[in-house]
Amino acid sequence: MQLGIFARTFPRSTVEETFEAVKSAGLDCVQLSMDCAGLPMMPDVIPPELPARARREANVAAQAEVVGAPADAERIADSDDTLTLLFLCCHPSLSGPSQLALTLRAVGGLTTLEIARAFFVPESTMAQRISRAKQRLRDASFAPPPPSEYAARLRVVLHVLYLIFNEGYTTSSGPSLQRSDLTGEAIRLARSVHRALPDDGEVTGLLALMLLTDSRRLARTTPDGALVPLADQDRSQWDGAAIDEGVALVSGALERAPLGPYQLQAAIAALHASAPSSEETDWRQIVALYDVLGRLAPNPMDAQPGGVAVAMVDGPAAGLEVLAQLDGDERLAEHHRLDAVRAHLLELAGSYAAARRSYLAAARRTTSIPEQRYLQDRAAALT
Repeated sequence: MQLGIFARTFPRSTVEETFEAVKSAGLDCVQLSMDCAGLPMMPDVIPPELPARARREANVAAQAEVVGAPADAERIADSDDTLTLLFLCCHPSLSGPSQLALTLRAVGGLTTLEIARAFFVPESTMAQRISRAKQRLRDASFAPPPPSEYAARLRVVLHVLYLIFNEGYTTSSGPSLQRSDLTGEAIRLARSVHRALPDDGEVTGLLALMLLTDSRRLARTTPDGALVPLADQDRSQWDGAAIDEGVALVSGALERAPLGPYQLQAAIAALHASAPSSEETDWRQIVALYDVLGRLAPNPMDAQPGGVAVAMVDGPAAGLEVLAQLDGDERLAEHHRLDAVRAHLLELAGSYAAARRSYLAAARRTTSIPEQRYLQDRAAALT
């Protein structure tokens, strides 16, 4: 969603005015589409439950109608106004969580509920956070950050793009496993940042991670939308060009830049992408990389796949010991992934009754329909 087009065509002094321009154009575009389709007139206010994707598509269509597609030179310019809006949403007057939330809402197109799930907070709390952030930025200028603030705000921008990509790669709710509009937007914005900062190791690492992860997109679901786990995917469907680009990017970053968490995650993704099969994956090297990642940037979400890697090297009991260390982490209390990974390792260990309970517990917690069905099917197979 290229909100910066509005700023280029209709120069405005504040972020609030930019938001209002986007909202107005989106409403007009949706109404026009409904008129042409012979549908009833739309109410004056778009219901808040309108899917984020519909809002994003309405905004993009409205921009194209008003100003036309941007020229190639505009799209690749380092001063890309969409990127400037990203930095503006990461204004230093906002708290870190508010920066992330507002950027996801204003530029990424995620719903308030989707953002709330990403931060493990109630939807009402997230709605208040976004509203307060917009009020605080009412008089902020639409301009790139000064050099003294660039580095700190860049880290927040990278985290936001990471979250946008993750929401697109595995949606937190709904009937579809993935949303290519979000992953594509995250990759587009990551490329914009990389063009501006090609020597930054973490910028390069994040872009590489996205490309390597997204390379598996076509193989992750069956024709009817069912989830296909990594070990069972048809690797001939993986995007070889994306893999080659991602491997080259992360290899170069690891050679020349200080080590960072995005580079490490990209290196792990590169090992998966380069392996002919799950059995032929270099699991020992993956365990070593997860170990370094855990010491450099501890995160319970990374520790879970790390536990799977340990299980592939030292057996499921060793992997389950890794997961046991996460049981008291409040950030995972309502998340389904820990139960899902534990179920998989319990199944590998032959503890089928316990695995079935964990699969069902994970299915109850996730709001993604493809994930629910996959977890329920795994549980049923162990009955």
